[in-house]
Amino acid sequence: MRIRTGFGYDVHAFAAGRTLWLGGVKIKHPRGLAGHSDADVLIHAICDALLGAANLGDIGLHFPDTSAEYRDIDSKILLGKTMEMLRMSGYELGNVDATVVAEQPKLQPYIPAMQQTLAEVMQVDPDDLSIKATTSEKLGFTGRGEGIAAYASVLLTDRITYSET
Repeated sequence: MRIRTGFGYDVHAFAAGRTLWLGGVKIKHPRGLAGHSDADVLIHAICDALLGAANLGDIGLHFPDTSAEYRDIDSKILLGKTMEMLRMSGYELGNVDATVVAEQPKLQPYIPAMQQTLAEVMQVDPDDLSIKATTSEKLGFTGRGEGIAAYASVLLTDRITYSET
């Protein structure tokens, strides 16, 4: 059995006139995040961790921000495509452990919805997805409220297929 780990990181600055999406969930906040897609830093970090663990490159390779096809795209679509690539390469998700770093908004109330939403997109059990939120104690760009960062680590295993005999 092959076991592989992957790590992902993403960051986006806040921007006026944008909707804030994290973990596929719309978050109530006066500003969203700037980006070519919907700028969902949590999903982007998870995609990078998944792709890295499977040695399939990174999110920019598969979904370049220079492509009109991905302009304002819902990052849940990117995550679904990433899971398809992962499974086509013979892997299955073991688990995700992710952390979102933001001073505001407070994210704890949204975490169960994020877990459920991501589980549906990834076709896994919500218990396989750990999502945590923290601050940077007012230090750095996240501490100054300039943006949000996300980190994700994943565990992959061989995809087990059963055939009838």
